[in-house]
This record gives sequence, C-alpha cells and structure tokens, in this order.
Amino acid sequence: MDFKKAVVALAERYRQDPESVHRTWFLGDERLKAFRTIRRGVQIVVDDILAGRFPQDYRGSSLEMVMAAITEQKQVFQGAAHAFYWKPKLRIPDIYEDRENQVAFGRFLAEALRATREDQLLQAIAVLEAKKIKGLGPAAANILYFLHPTRIPPFNTAIMRGFNALTGARLGLGSWSDYMSFRQAVLELNEGNQTLFSKDLGAFAGFLFEVGIGKVATNGNLETALAFEAGKLEKLLRKRHLEVEEDAAETGVHARMQAHLLRIGQSLGMEVWVARNDRNASNHYGGTLGERSLQTLPLKGLPPDTLSTVELIDVLWLSEGQVVCGFEVEKSTSIYSGILRLQDLSLSIPEPAPELYLVAPDSREGEVRAQLSRPTFSGLANRPSLVTFKDLEAHCEAICRFGADRGVMQKLARRI
Repeated sequence: MDFKKAVVALAERYRQDPESVHRTWFLGDERLKAFRTIRRGVQIVVDDILAGRFPQDYRGSSLEMVMAAITEQKQVFQGAAHAFYWKPKLRIPDIYEDRENQVAFGRFLAEALRATREDQLLQAIAVLEAKKIKGLGPAAANILYFLHPTRIPPFNTAIMRGFNALTGARLGLGSWSDYMSFRQAVLELNEGNQTLFSKDLGAFAGFLFEVGIGKVATNGNLETALAFEAGKLEKLLRKRHLEVEEDAAETGVHARMQAHLLRIGQSLGMEVWVARNDRNASNHYGGTLGERSLQTLPLKGLPPDTLSTVELIDVLWLSEGQVVCGFEVEKSTSIYSGILRLQDLSLSIPEPAPELYLVAPDSREGEVRAQLSRPTFSGLANRPSLVTFKDLEAHCEAICRFGADRGVMQKLARRI
C-alpha cells in the first residue's frame, strides 16, 4: 500500500472511532470556547510581563492560568504545562528570574497576538529562537495554536512520535528548527487530505497524537509504524474509556444545572438562552435544553467573534432583548476560564451591566475565592457571585413558585 493510501486508511479508522480525539475533543464546541478565553489570557500575560507584575515563578502567574485553560482540553494537551514549570535547580525555563528573557517572551506573545499574516508569525518565532532562552523550546507552540489554529499545529512527544512513525522522519522535541520542519510537513500533509481533516490543524494533530500513542493500529500497513507493548496500549485504552465515561457523567450534571437555571428564568418572566453547543443535551424536566431556549440571540451591533463567544455562555437571562444575567456552570473545568468568559460578556454588551454568576459545586468555593482574589481580577468592576450546586438544587422549586424577580438570585448567591 502506498503512503497516501495508508494515511487515508489510518485516518478513516481514526475518525470512525467513537472514543477518538477527533470525536471527543476536536468536534466539540467546548474546544471552541477555549480560543477566546486563551487569547484573553495571553494578553493578560503580556500585560503582566511588560508592566513588571509577572512573578519569579510559574505558580501563581497569569501564565499558569493560561496553561490551565489549555490543559483542560484534555488528551492532546494534558502535559502542555510541564515545559513552563519553573525548575529552580536547572534554572529553566529561564523566563522567571532573567528579566531580559522574560520581556523577550512577552514580546513574542504580543507579536503572536498582533500577527495577521504568516510571515509576521514566523518572524516572531525566529526572534524568540535567536534569543536561545534556556529551557524555552517549541512547547510554546501549544499557546500559538490557540491564537493561530490554521497556521500552527499543537506539539508534544506523542504528536512528534506519531509524525515520525507516519513519515519515517527523525525529528526531535527540543529544537525550534525541527518544529518548523514538522510544521511545514504537517501543512503539506493536511493540504493533501482536506477531505479527511480540517484547515484547523488541531484535527491533523489529534490524528498524529493517536498514532503516536499507538491507539490507531496500523496492522502492518505502514513500514514505519511504531511497535507498542500490548499491555501499555490496553492500559491507555482503558484510561481513555474511563475519561469518556466521566465526561458523559459530568455533562449530565452540567445539563441538570442548566435546566434548573432555564426553569427559574422562565418562571421569573425572563427570556432564556442556553449555550449553542448544549442545545441537544437532555433537559432534566423533559425534552432537550434547546426546546426551552430562544432560537437566536436578539443582540444587535456585536462583532461576529464576540457574538459567537456570548452564544457559548452556559445560560443567559434576557429582558426586553437585553442580557440581564449570565451564568457559567463549572463542575470541574477551569474557574479562571469561566471568569474570563463572564467578563467577556460584561464588556461586550451595553449598560446596564448584567449580573454575573459562577455556578459550581460547594467544594469549589475556596477555588472561586482564590481566583477572584488574584491581582488579575482584583479590579473587576462587575464581579461574579457564586451559586452552589447544592443551593440551586435545594431552592429551585421554591424560587419558581415564590420568586418575584431576578433579585432572588442575589439572595441565593454567595458574594465573593
């Protein structure tokens, strides 16, 4: 079988697997929610660095929060933060104690945010590479992917291993020049298989990831295929299956909280909106969540990218066509990301500012308080309040029966 036919055969097998990265990550709208959040977070990192607020450690930095938003994308990005952990004995990556290197990293991110053309992006990479900052290698491409998904592929050990297995190449992990060779080859391979993948390079990277971990079996059709221990692969497949089951259970709890919020909003005389990506989820009270929701958001004058972000807020309440309350349900996903999405909502719509709520398990109250006390959020004019799962479930029925207006949610909520 020639190379192209082998790639097609493997890709088709990959796409049909219900537990593939393609199905569980790439096609999900949760992935799309991350792009604007991470872009906002990267801008905060740049601002912190250039203003001299960035700490001498990864822990507690705005970069840690950006990487948390990236790593919650699961399989492909689970280890993406490791490259940025401060390793004091090795003094790497040297962007915490060396101010000049730190500023160079901040300017690199700033240029990446501003770039609108490929040559601008490649120039930013070249300038950073020329600095030879110890310990700061092409792992930074995982940040760039969320800024330029059609130009920069994600990158980690498994993805590179899959690429080498597929192509017979011997590219390494720590070199920007090897990464750029990998990137160019990925662009060409992806262009030649557009019907199988996507312009968004996350699709092809997910395929390489699963080749790299051995989940996409080659059946001897590809001479350069890796040989994996059967026990290791079996353990990995069991882990993936458990992750898929846990995600399904989490989705059920998330949808139940949304159903309570939709019901309360309607009982208070509000129009209600459920996130576009959750419309087909089962409604705790029967049917689907989308059946209770407005079909389109009646918001005028918002730029398309802003509107697409607002449409992904978990639940909105509207009165006379104006958003008056916004809710982000965070069972296990990043509180930081939820706060940023609510701030996006608050900054995107005209006055008066909507009431903002984080809806989370009781066990996460400390985490919510810790995030809102971060310097990044200390000056927020419109701070979200916390509604716990326990309180929402316990009082939903009473609010629906006796609540007079949306002010009842302030009585239920915990001010942070």
